[in-house]
Amino acid sequence: MASDKCRKIAELLFQVEVQLRQLNYWQDSLPPAEALSSELPFSCDTLDFPQWLQFIFLPRMQALIEYAAPLPTACAIALYAEEYFRHDANLQTLLAHLAEIDTLLTDL
Repeated sequence: MASDKCRKIAELLFQVEVQLRQLNYWQDSLPPAEALSSELPFSCDTLDFPQWLQFIFLPRMQALIEYAAPLPTACAIALYAEEYFRHDANLQTLLAHLAEIDTLLTDL
């Protein structure tokens, strides 16, 4: 069952990347190292939310899955995403993927 959950989360992570690319939120260049080392939630002082998804969240979650490391037991990024993207009506699919990741991780 845990491997099914990991496979589902991996697929959702891929879909989040696809959505970020389709919606033109994907960046080709890496932010400065200082921006990636923020201690604040969502690196809100150094990155915008799509950057945090691309450069922090996706790589860390993919690494956890790849190395069969324990996954977080709580996740609440969908609410933050809804707030960040509140003025963009084209993001229902992205938000649904993030909400599903939250649910899968929190319902372990």
